Amino acid sequence: MGNTKKISKLKDDSKWAWLMLAPNVIGFLLFMLIPVVATLVLSFTKYDMLTTPKFIGLQNYINMAKDPIIWEVTKNTIIYTVITVPIGMCFSLLLAVMLDREIGFRRFYRAAFFLPAITSMVVVAIVWQWIYNPDYGILNYVLSLFGIQGPKWLLNSSTSLISLAIVGIWKNAGYNMIIFLSGLQGISTSYYEASELDGANKWQQFRYITLPMLRPTTFFIFVMSIISSFQVFDQVMLMTKGGPGRSSSVLVHYLYQNAFQYFKLGYACAIAYLLFFIVMIITVFNMRMEKNMREIY
Repeated sequence: MGNTKKISKLKDDSKWAWLMLAPNVIGFLLFMLIPVVATLVLSFTKYDMLTTPKFIGLQNYINMAKDPIIWEVTKNTIIYTVITVPIGMCFSLLLAVMLDREIGFRRFYRAAFFLPAITSMVVVAIVWQWIYNPDYGILNYVLSLFGIQGPKWLLNSSTSLISLAIVGIWKNAGYNMIIFLSGLQGISTSYYEASELDGANKWQQFRYITLPMLRPTTFFIFVMSIISSFQVFDQVMLMTKGGPGRSSSVLVHYLYQNAFQYFKLGYACAIAYLLFFIVMIITVFNMRMEKNMREIY
């Protein structure tokens, strides 16, 4: 009799559990799993959103391999990633180390540096377009004080991508800073006290205590920063629209153009899976490197 009651109670608990999980499960199916599968299926079709999809096999992927623009925007995406990820991480770590100390107005500085991370990209784009303006922008004005003729930042093919990378670094620095701060505050002060007794200076403490103890945090930020940089789109669309020419166009921007400007949705889906495989390969490689580093240490 007792076992029957327990089984009945477990069944009731199971029903309530599924009821509570239902919104998340339904949301995952509708907005994640089904779109992912649909994208894969459509990548093997010719589809313009107006007519019935026509199955063409691997033709989209063959066309993509022959498309010179794909190679150009992929190169731009990699350059953007190479600029933003290491510089952004170093800058965020520097801010975190500085704001982890007992200084005046520490909370104010933390909030100020974190503010860009929660600011709308539309607002950020408007502000930075003014900063980069070649005629009355503050950046070229400051350079002119030193006798330097500032370039047309967003209108010059040699500086447009770098300009967008600076915006990306500035916007994401506060978010990464907060994560680094949480990692720093998780390091026991006993390590630093013991090192001081052994005569270690601040740099040695940072090199041999802080950095090794921050390895999991650093790895997380590194992977997430790479994924975010490969998905960059907002500032490209708002500030340069991929121009001049294709100098600042990236993979997601070219995907958007094929889907919603050229109405080549099947080809756009193929580009989406190219982006997926690039990010997956980089992530798996980083995870294996992190695993090897843990075994070494």
